[in-house]
Amino acid sequence: MILADKITEERKRNGWSQEELAEKLGISRQAVSKWESAGSIPDLQRIIQLSELFGVSTDYLLKDEMDSSSYISTEVTESEPVYRVSIEEANLFLDTKRKAAPIIANATSMCIISPALLVLLGGMADSHVGHVSEDLAAGTGLVFLFGMIAAAVFLFITCGMRESHMEHLEKENFETEYGVSGMVKEKRSAYEVIFSRGIAVGTVLCILAVVPLLLVGIMEAPDYVCCIFTALLLLLIAVGVNMMIRVSIIKSSYDTLLQEGEFSKSEKRVKRKLNALHGAYWCLVTAIYLGWSFWTMRWHFTWIIWPVAGVLFAAVSAIMRLVVGAEEN
Repeated sequence: MILADKITEERKRNGWSQEELAEKLGISRQAVSKWESAGSIPDLQRIIQLSELFGVSTDYLLKDEMDSSSYISTEVTESEPVYRVSIEEANLFLDTKRKAAPIIANATSMCIISPALLVLLGGMADSHVGHVSEDLAAGTGLVFLFGMIAAAVFLFITCGMRESHMEHLEKENFETEYGVSGMVKEKRSAYEVIFSRGIAVGTVLCILAVVPLLLVGIMEAPDYVCCIFTALLLLLIAVGVNMMIRVSIIKSSYDTLLQEGEFSKSEKRVKRKLNALHGAYWCLVTAIYLGWSFWTMRWHFTWIIWPVAGVLFAAVSAIMRLVVGAEEN
């Protein structure tokens, strides 16, 4: 392996982008890029800097026949995390996440079903069923909608505050003390069946939620009946999503301590760059929803923005991740 490959390998092993490595060396990113593409070779002073920074010998960097298994670095490099997670802290983190899972899941379900009463009463008012006036339908439905959202936001905030002292485990790199990884792997392995079942059942519920509404549409049922089944659709989706969130939060707590999957060191670095973009996306969606709803006053219809935005979010996230990934390399 030549010097260019070794620099690339060590940079990625430490979880740095070309720009971050260049910053540590006090040079331009283009210089690092040229080294890694074998377009130029660092001088002796830079070789020594790289050796100290990576915690490897200069022999390893300069001799092509030496690979990463040919040396053992005993130096503590600047990139190594200083924070160590004890088994007591790991168990506390897992317990906190286990208690938070139903709260977050229930709050999310509340947001999903919040338009249900507005849709139901709106359909009854339009069809003149049950002597429900349009003003009563709109007023009661909106009070219920905003009340549910306010309660859900309260749960999100209080739950987040209780977990704030542990959020560094999800955002920063760390090491675990002896026995922690083994304990977490054992618990994750035992939870796999519950996780798979929860995801499967939740997904099936979300898919089947549309079936009653489709049947009503085929039968050309009255509008108020369609609204009833629309409310039922929201309820079934809320239950399905609730199940998926519960098991996913607990599963992710194991991945967090093992620093695997979306909580690996490289993923944490990418997430830090994506968080601001995700926040801007949902702020824009909220602004569109409120603007469209108040402009048209068709609250029973504009809720469709949320499931559409949720589906598009996956595509937008994938595109943003590709862009950030390209910058990292």
